[in-house]
Amino acid sequence: MRTLTVRFVLAALLLGMTSEAMAGPPTDQLRGSIDAVLKILSDPGLKKETKVVERRRAVRVVANDVFDFGEISRRSLAAHWPPRTPAERQEFVALFGDLLENAYISKIEGYSGEKILYVGEVADGGLAVVKTRIVTRQGTEIPVDYRMFQQGERWRAYDVNIEGISLVSNYRAQFNTIITRSGYPDLVVKLKAKRDERSGARELARSNAAAGAAGGAPRVGSP
Repeated sequence: MRTLTVRFVLAALLLGMTSEAMAGPPTDQLRGSIDAVLKILSDPGLKKETKVVERRRAVRVVANDVFDFGEISRRSLAAHWPPRTPAERQEFVALFGDLLENAYISKIEGYSGEKILYVGEVADGGLAVVKTRIVTRQGTEIPVDYRMFQQGERWRAYDVNIEGISLVSNYRAQFNTIITRSGYPDLVVKLKAKRDERSGARELARSNAAAGAAGGAPRVGSP
């Protein structure tokens, strides 16, 4: 379910940037979140392998402030959202949010100096689109638009488009296919399997970091 496109889209929040257009509150708040992530990643105390969990927890807080995972979940399930019970919705938001957060965090840790240009902002009442361009090291510009809505004093993202491909539409199609073919419970099973797979990888990373700090041999995970 976690495509390279979606991972790249989420990673765009981190990238160093140069403003090319007049910015309003949505852009300003996005910039503040990016600065917060950069501060976390540049903290010498959090760069150590033994600080992986603490570093990722700090980045996760910022991701939760930027993305409204409840709204993203509702839009991604689309017609399959209304039939869900409150408990099912809460479980889905937690599972899907964890998947998106992990994609975001694992990608930004591989940041390699790309840049992002802010080229425009279109606001309409409580909705806004922040238009950006990712500039690769080869000089190629990739359009990435953040669709945001106002929630109190905050602007939060509910969708991201990269070269016309919507994160929400991407997942909506995948989820609909699974639910239509084998039912909603099967989708939950698949999301839980992804979560458990990530938990196992994180546990292995923590063990290896601890072993390295102690001078022991790292554990080898299954391929």
